Amino acid sequence: MLTDAALKHLKPKEKAYKVTDRDGMYVRVGTNGTISFRLDYRLHRRRETVTFGKYGPSGLSLASAREKCIDAKRMVQEGLSPSIEKQRDKRRIKEALEGAQRLPIDADAGLS
Repeated sequence: MLTDAALKHLKPKEKAYKVTDRDGMYVRVGTNGTISFRLDYRLHRRRETVTFGKYGPSGLSLASAREKCIDAKRMVQEGLSPSIEKQRDKRRIKEALEGAQRLPIDADAGLS
């Protein structure tokens, strides 16, 4: 089982490698030292992988990644693909932001 101390001591190697945690989650350490939380799962006889995010101060904590892992496993039990749902969520956010940028700004609004 991983700890924050163990994550901080992971070093890059010539090839990317995996270090397992619990509940099927693992971290992938890239050749540049990037540590990403991931989960491999099977859905409809296909092997899929979802990446939860990168470890670090501007990324995910170990506890947050474990929570995301539990949520993803629930989705798989419900027959949903966590990686596809993640892509859909990103697309929805992008479309909402683009829609908000297209709204006209009324210069006189709120001024009385």
